[in-house]
Amino acid sequence: MKKLIEKDKKIRKVIKTFEKRAFILKTIRNNPSLSYLIKLNASHSLHCLKKDASKTLISNRCIATVSKKKFAKWTHYSRIFFLKLVKAKKIYGLTKASW
Repeated sequence: MKKLIEKDKKIRKVIKTFEKRAFILKTIRNNPSLSYLIKLNASHSLHCLKKDASKTLISNRCIATVSKKKFAKWTHYSRIFFLKLVKAKKIYGLTKASW
C-alpha cells in the first residue's frame, strides 16, 4: 500500500509541474485572434509535453485504506471505511441507518 501512495504522490507532482504550461498552450491554441502559425506551434508544443503529465492518470484513493473502489469525493474515504467510522460514532451527527 505504501508503494501506491508514493506512486500517486509522484504522479501528482509531475502533473503539477506541467499543468500551467499545458493550460497556457491550450489557451493559445484555442484563441481565434492569433495567427495560424502561432496556434500551430502551441499545438505542437502541447503534443510534445510528457504523456505522464496527463490529469487522467490521477486516481482518487481512500485516505485510510488506499482503495480506489467506491470512493466518495466529498469524504475522501471509501464507502466501506466511511460506514465503519459512522458505526463507531467517530463522525459527529451521523448514525448508521438500519431498517
